[in-house]
Amino acid sequence: MAAAANPTDTARPTIVLIGHGMVGQRFLEELADRGVTERARVVVLCEEPRPAYDRVQLTSYFAGRTADDLSLTAPDFMDRHGIELHLGDPATAVDRATRTVTARSGLTLTYDTLVLATGSYPFVPPVPGKDSAGCFVYRTIEDLLAIEEYAKNAATGVVVGGGLLGLEAAGALKGLGLRTHIVEFNARLMALQVDEGGGSALRRTVEEMGLEVHTGVGGKEIVTDSVGAVAAMDLSDGSRIDTDLVIFSAGVRPRDQLARDCGLSVGERGGIVIDEQCVTSDPAVYAIGECALASDGRVYGLVAPGYDMARTVADTIAGQASSFTGADLSTKLKLLGVDVASFGDAHSATEGCLDVVYADSRSGVYKKLVIGQEGELLGGVLVGDAEAYGMLRPLTGSIPPVAPEQLVLPAGAGAPVALGPSALPDDAVICNCHNVTKGAIRGAVTEHSCGTVPEVKKCTKAGTGCGSCVKALTTLVNDELEASGVSIDKGLCGCFPHTRAELYEIVRTLRLTSYEALLASHGRPEARNGDGCEICKPTIGSIIASLAPSVGADGYILDGEQAALQDTNDHFLANLQRNGSYSIVPRIPGGEITPEKLIVIGEVARDFGLYTKITGGQRIDLFGARVDQLPQVWARLVDAGFESGHAYGKALRTVKSCVGQTWCRYGVQDSVRMAIDLELRYRGLRSPHKLKSAVSGCARECAEARGKDFGVIATSNGWNLYVGGNGGADPRHADLLAQDLSDAELIRLIDRFLMFYIRTADRLERTSAWLERIEGGLDHVREVVVHDSLGLCDELEALMAEHVTHYRDEWAETLNDPERLARFVSFVNAPDAPDPSVQFVPERDQVKPDLTLLAGPTLPVRTLDSARPLEGTSV
Repeated sequence: MAAAANPTDTARPTIVLIGHGMVGQRFLEELADRGVTERARVVVLCEEPRPAYDRVQLTSYFAGRTADDLSLTAPDFMDRHGIELHLGDPATAVDRATRTVTARSGLTLTYDTLVLATGSYPFVPPVPGKDSAGCFVYRTIEDLLAIEEYAKNAATGVVVGGGLLGLEAAGALKGLGLRTHIVEFNARLMALQVDEGGGSALRRTVEEMGLEVHTGVGGKEIVTDSVGAVAAMDLSDGSRIDTDLVIFSAGVRPRDQLARDCGLSVGERGGIVIDEQCVTSDPAVYAIGECALASDGRVYGLVAPGYDMARTVADTIAGQASSFTGADLSTKLKLLGVDVASFGDAHSATEGCLDVVYADSRSGVYKKLVIGQEGELLGGVLVGDAEAYGMLRPLTGSIPPVAPEQLVLPAGAGAPVALGPSALPDDAVICNCHNVTKGAIRGAVTEHSCGTVPEVKKCTKAGTGCGSCVKALTTLVNDELEASGVSIDKGLCGCFPHTRAELYEIVRTLRLTSYEALLASHGRPEARNGDGCEICKPTIGSIIASLAPSVGADGYILDGEQAALQDTNDHFLANLQRNGSYSIVPRIPGGEITPEKLIVIGEVARDFGLYTKITGGQRIDLFGARVDQLPQVWARLVDAGFESGHAYGKALRTVKSCVGQTWCRYGVQDSVRMAIDLELRYRGLRSPHKLKSAVSGCARECAEARGKDFGVIATSNGWNLYVGGNGGADPRHADLLAQDLSDAELIRLIDRFLMFYIRTADRLERTSAWLERIEGGLDHVREVVVHDSLGLCDELEALMAEHVTHYRDEWAETLNDPERLARFVSFVNAPDAPDPSVQFVPERDQVKPDLTLLAGPTLPVRTLDSARPLEGTSV
């Protein structure tokens, strides 16, 4: 990993970096960019056993990312720049008089310039029992591995701390299957980032996920069992939580002990004192990141200020003027799947300011803008829907070009806001991680001849940090290119110059039934003799499948060429899971199921040892089938009257329902019947992205229809149809398309809407994004679908009728053909052999995947008693 050390190299000055976290790695990159590594010897001492990795995304390890995925250090970076990296060898002493650093291995380095990037260490409250077995901190990959190992024998966990890392840790425990409690001393979660309203919205959402939140209390004592392991936690209010595991994530403290020991000035509450050039009290020593106390009196715990410090020191060493006087504390994160953002004066501290607030407790959305006396935007808080963060933060300090209330109302709830990144001033910061302005992005296009978003990223580093600005960056680059008269290549990929919508029309008009024919006739010249790519193949496969009856193609997606076009899940008509097993979801139209069919599902799950889980779409998911078991499971289900639920495909998933007027005293229509009719009509319909629907029997909206791609709400006069909703990562309320419809009118409009969406949407574009992108938005869609302004409705209805007439269950089709069944084996050369790597362990009377740990089959459990703060943990 490191270039060969050359301790006798005295011809060049030596720069020693202590700590190799995110900020340390950024400092090395900044040195390399300025050519410093070519004229200086650079040596790095790091305590961790691996190079710098993305600590911000640490929890994603539990979602399947590996240490290599998290790494921020290119494999050849150190060798390419001649940097000496010493892993697992931290600095133990600094002698400023002789300008030497001693490492744990005994290595002694003489420096001309010393940079401290020692980061921070977790703060553990002085709670009795904090060093017991089962107590952990949450800071490094090693911490995660230890927690994962210990959690195998745990049922309940407590996280002490409800801030950023605390919620990340809680998400990790929940993902490991533990009942999870969050204990926060402050009155609300994320007290530093969000206000009371935002904290309330966040708490509701977190509790709806099944986590238990305790605010306004602290840990009083860790209670242990007879062997000294965690058994419970007593709280300051007198209550007790029975628990097997405790994670302390109550904040961090600057790691400044090396600086203290060598006599550098340190702040009263910690942190190595630095000036505006990040120079410590010794002119040969710099400090950057979380270990530093900046000239404005702050210790910054966010990555962006640390990057700014790294840039400042690299500039100074390279002889360029630079300074760090403070940083924007704005942040946008996804915690437990919830978008949370704050910027500027989020807590309304400015005298005379006013708040503009939108809150929807049902959907967990809270938005607040703080407006100054002159109408300027001072700051804000966004919880549950932070889509506007990339636009709002750069507007801070200026008067928005539209009324503030239009900036917080969700799409479909107010007048549309024609406001994009191009409306921002040139000095607006678009990328907060790298302090890149709109002007710099425009300059990359106009002055440095960057013609693509990747080229602009490489030139400016915008969009290479947290990624929250990529959408705005893409818009700015394309707008600037178009303004310069450059034609924007809007082709689907490198194989086709056409958009998905254009390719749909080509396939439909020319009645093409194969990818090969389409590539040969309409692909880019350089791609026509190739094999295609992973973008266009599944996209074309979906188009052909959605048009199969009308163009004369075989609708079965695993026959012939179609099989090679499918994504991983479609390839086996099931959902691939973490350990290589698959999940099976039979269709349960409208969520209605007989006791006999419930018994069949239970018997199948029992006989095949499958994990069962009721989904949010009113279905039952069966996890843990090997690929060779899929047909056997399907056979049992099909014999009982079930069919594929298409949970694996970009197709209709479910149509949820409440019980409606049949049972509910508030119901005004039969919502279950309508949901069943819709689900059976649109089952198997392939589309650009998955489709979800729901039918509510009254305005109380128990089926959550306004969070679906198409939702139906009963009225006393019929049905209201809503479209373009989304309850996922980017929530959006659906818009009212038409109201008081009869059954026939409702189905006719849904037919038209879905086929128009399939015809015009981009690849992997949900109806919510499509409705906001398509020119004219909802009004245009209403004109086309309701009023037939383009004369397409007969054609759209005919296409849907073809789909309904020719629908076939993919599971049954597979079971009836021995050749099709032959693909469902773990090993082609040993079809009867199961995959030995697919293993399970018991948990809560069911099973869960037995996953191989990143560090190997055995791993020592690291508790607080044996843990000490690690160097190189700067974020």
